[in-house]
Amino acid sequence: MGGVRELAASFVVPGPAGVAIRDRLGHLTPQDEKVLRAVGEHQGALASRDLKARCADGHDHSAQTWAARKRDLTGVSSSRIAGAITKATHDQWALARCCQAAHIQNLEAGIKTLRHRLSLPVGERGTKRAAGGYRSKNEWFRKSRRLAMLEDRHAAAVSDRQAGRVRVVRGGKRLLNTRHHLTQAELTEEQWRERWEAGRWFLAADGESGKRFGNETIRVTPDGEVSIKLPAPLAYLANARHGRYTLTATVAFAHRGAEWADRITANRAVAYRIHLDTGRGRWYLTASWQRPVVKTVPLATARAQGMIGVDTNADHFAAYRLDRHGNPVGDPHRFPYDLSGSAGHRDAQLRHALTRLINWAVRAGVAAIGIEDLDFTAEKTREKHGRQKRFRQLISGIPTGKLKARLVSMAAEQGLAVVAVDPAYTSMWGAQHWQKPLVTPRRKMSRHDAAGIAIGRRALGHPVRRRTAPPPHDRSDRAGHRTVQAGPGDPGREGTRPPTTDRPPGGPSPNGKRKRETSASTTVRDAPRTQQWVQDSLTHTG
Repeated sequence: MGGVRELAASFVVPGPAGVAIRDRLGHLTPQDEKVLRAVGEHQGALASRDLKARCADGHDHSAQTWAARKRDLTGVSSSRIAGAITKATHDQWALARCCQAAHIQNLEAGIKTLRHRLSLPVGERGTKRAAGGYRSKNEWFRKSRRLAMLEDRHAAAVSDRQAGRVRVVRGGKRLLNTRHHLTQAELTEEQWRERWEAGRWFLAADGESGKRFGNETIRVTPDGEVSIKLPAPLAYLANARHGRYTLTATVAFAHRGAEWADRITANRAVAYRIHLDTGRGRWYLTASWQRPVVKTVPLATARAQGMIGVDTNADHFAAYRLDRHGNPVGDPHRFPYDLSGSAGHRDAQLRHALTRLINWAVRAGVAAIGIEDLDFTAEKTREKHGRQKRFRQLISGIPTGKLKARLVSMAAEQGLAVVAVDPAYTSMWGAQHWQKPLVTPRRKMSRHDAAGIAIGRRALGHPVRRRTAPPPHDRSDRAGHRTVQAGPGDPGREGTRPPTTDRPPGGPSPNGKRKRETSASTTVRDAPRTQQWVQDSLTHTG
């Protein structure tokens, strides 16, 4: 199969490493809100100052500079708060460095594509694997200007990376830019200012195992009582002993509440974060903790009970159940979702679709879900799909990163493994080998349904095509049954194929006329030479 790239091996995706749950802090008094705002504003200013110092250090950062920053913050807060701030600062700086590297890689990909297309004659047609030349001299000129702009951006980004400079906005760059587009965002300046200030607050504390209820700074008792250790300058606001402020609101985690209660009862570390949703005017408390590293199940174990192959699309999941031999079972299932609207709406739609998918997998009795290891980073560039704006919007709208995280965490709760496969050629080969054969008067097969079969078969370790067989000597089966799906030791492999009508094999048809037995279909003649052929039936019937 010349021209087909080598496929990556399938693997079982590791399970989630952490848990986060949230509950609302309801019925807060005005004094409670005043204290929370004061603490958040004070610690947010300290976090901004520490982030500035960390960015100034650049490559000169070391354990000694980290300790010096923590000592400076301890005098105006506390040792634990200073530790939480410096750790959050370091994580934010490291994330900015990762984003900077991804930005440079994206610029390099765009520059490479532009240089290739500019080197071709105007009007030269492209191929499936490489774009052609530009359509006109005017477009060629505009793209040459864009190449110069991208090269300038790339040089600046590389210079910043070599010097250890990053650009970080506490509160978010998107919210910062919204300040210049208040009319389009339907916000007043006061509303934007409130969001901006709330986004820059710092009301978080890391957990400590061995301390009372797993956290000394933000403590939550098993009864749901929340208290905060105030920083030194705000100690006069305390209403409890040892400089603490106890809120009138209580929390009761409905989701994973028993697991959370077990942790704090055993004084195991739990991190907390308090934030204000300015749009709703509500305060929330988020609790999170790490899980012990769970060893993933072996790939053979995940394949033992069959697989559900899932094809991810812009508006639905197309799923098909397969037995362990790779045979489709039943009809295709589709789980639609709507990714328009706000981020909260999109997230809720995705969770709802995944919940339905996982519940169906549990009822089907499989042990794993096969899904493509998608990454559209290289497919979203203007240089590769300049005019195809709708296609770029389509692939940009598929939530690949969030989908992986959601599916892995939700499937782990139901004891399901997730097998990631190479996404190459699944839609094309699925449609070629499975779409037409499975169409019946009562079953409609789409290209996406067939792709789900291809994904499931790849996750099971089978080839995508329905059968691989040697060239027969003639129209009979003297060369062996034309399949390698079922192994020699599998029970039921010698079972007969189901008849096409109610008549006995070889008997007369309902109208009294004898029909010729169905002959074998055309075989595939490009099978690997090393294939060992066995006399098995087309499908496993045991």
